[in-house]
Amino acid sequence: MARVTVEDCIEKVPNRFELVLLAAQRARALSRGEEMLLDRDNDKNPVVALREIAEDKLSLTGLRDGIIRSLARAPEPEPVDEEVMDIIPTDQNIFGLQDVSSEEEHAHMAENMSSDEAAAIEAELGGRGRR
Repeated sequence: MARVTVEDCIEKVPNRFELVLLAAQRARALSRGEEMLLDRDNDKNPVVALREIAEDKLSLTGLRDGIIRSLARAPEPEPVDEEVMDIIPTDQNIFGLQDVSSEEEHAHMAENMSSDEAAAIEAELGGRGRR
């Protein structure tokens, strides 16, 4: 039955690709619960959709508009004029805390640090701690 239905639909929608899009749109609408315009006759939704198209039971313009609406993207929201807070504070990055202290703070920390602590930090930094 589907083959005869497709041949009947080609008279209404000459482009087979457009026919597939329209029938798929209608079949999705039927599966969402929209009312059928013909008896099901134990057919699945795509066949019912093709039969509805072949018998001019629905508006092809309405189906085309439905396809366009389903493919349209929602517009991007307008940016808010308020100051946007950073998700990650400026003293952090994705890998953890970032050293943003001044040279004086480095010198003060180095004076108060034992030689074992300084060696451990330098080993962890791979020798990048000295300038």
